[in-house]
Amino acid sequence: MRRKLSSRRLALFATVALLLCGVAWMHHAGVAGVSGMPFEDMDWNEDGEVTRGEVLQAFHAVVVTRSASGSRECTEYRWRRDASVIRVDCRTVLAPDQD
Repeated sequence: MRRKLSSRRLALFATVALLLCGVAWMHHAGVAGVSGMPFEDMDWNEDGEVTRGEVLQAFHAVVVTRSASGSRECTEYRWRRDASVIRVDCRTVLAPDQD
């Protein structure tokens, strides 16, 4: 016997699907809030204190671009409105030995 989805379950399914689509779009757009950075690093005005507003800016106003050159990997944070650079974080990654 086949059961129909209740309106509550259908609404829950639609809400979860919309949230997943939103997260996928933010990942595709390079939004800093879903880039894997910790909240402590979202101090965009560099005053030493992370506010709720700065965390929210990470989800709508700051974009991330990643680049790699040899063993050097850089992450660049920019404002979405004018593409001005906020911060660049670079690190050197050592590759495992190729035997």
